[in-house]
Amino acid sequence: MPLSEHEQRLLDQMERALYAEDPKFATALEGTGLRTYTRRRVYLAVGGFVIGIGLLMGGMVVPDQIWVSVVGFLVMLGCAVFAVTGWRRGPAGQAQRPGPAAAPGRKAGMMDRVEQRWQRRRDEQTGGGF
Repeated sequence: MPLSEHEQRLLDQMERALYAEDPKFATALEGTGLRTYTRRRVYLAVGGFVIGIGLLMGGMVVPDQIWVSVVGFLVMLGCAVFAVTGWRRGPAGQAQRPGPAAAPGRKAGMMDRVEQRWQRRRDEQTGGGF
């Protein structure tokens, strides 16, 4: 559920206050968000995928051990799903915002502008929104 305008303004105000009070700490927090989480998730998925390929090939080489190949395939499939679902949602409790949009001197990203345009068009079509 998206934040209301009032909640968004309060969040932006808290972000600005954090940047004004301790910019070094705020910058350190900014880098530990979704980007780091996604990178770690993709590295784990790639490593598991490589292990799955090894199991798949190992099961093909060893006679009468087809179950090793099946396990390798399932590991590969699981790692692929793990990597893809990492792009859709971030860590628990973290919004999908690319950093503090309200930081002083920072421009809105392309996706923010697209979302704003979409919201305006939807409001115009429904007669002001609900």
